[in-house]
Amino acid sequence: MAFVEPVTLSGRGIDLVPLDLSHEAGLQAAAADGELWNIRVTSVPRPEDMRKYIEDALTMRDAGNRLAFCVLESASQKVLGCTSYHDIVSPIKRLEIGWTWYAQSVQRSHVNTTCKLLLMTHAFDTLGCLVVGWRTDNFNFRSQAAIERLGAKKDGVLRGHALRRDGTIRDTVMYSMRAGEWPEARAQLLYLLDKPRPER
Repeated sequence: MAFVEPVTLSGRGIDLVPLDLSHEAGLQAAAADGELWNIRVTSVPRPEDMRKYIEDALTMRDAGNRLAFCVLESASQKVLGCTSYHDIVSPIKRLEIGWTWYAQSVQRSHVNTTCKLLLMTHAFDTLGCLVVGWRTDNFNFRSQAAIERLGAKKDGVLRGHALRRDGTIRDTVMYSMRAGEWPEARAQLLYLLDKPRPER
């Protein structure tokens, strides 16, 4: 049995279901909400590239190093975006959370916090992960702030680490959280989700 098996995670009006080709049209619509592929420091696929994006994710799942989820609104089953467990290292019970993007209309809402709560709860409490990691572009300041709000600690920067879509070479900022830090982080996530939100 693999360390990370396909699973559906649900809570607070959000479903995370294993990504498959049936989600292609929904993800195309989500990416078009804000034309997310034009954001230089992310890797959101263009609508015409979505099928390959999903096929690549499924290939990585078969190889055991990524489990991609489609993010759905529970009530309507509308596709809101995508997120993944990746860089799964079974012997040391470590994985990372990433390949995350959401339709512009649900950014800065409860969606990302809810997804992270679901993913981290499953990783630490069910899978028994010792460490959960994150990585992001050194110029993706919004992503860095969101990761830091989770309670993750900055491990450092890998310089000249990866190629961006525009051909430039990025530095990658690495973060992680140990299992012993999870209870406090979980309390903070629950606090953020339960706070009254201003009307949008």
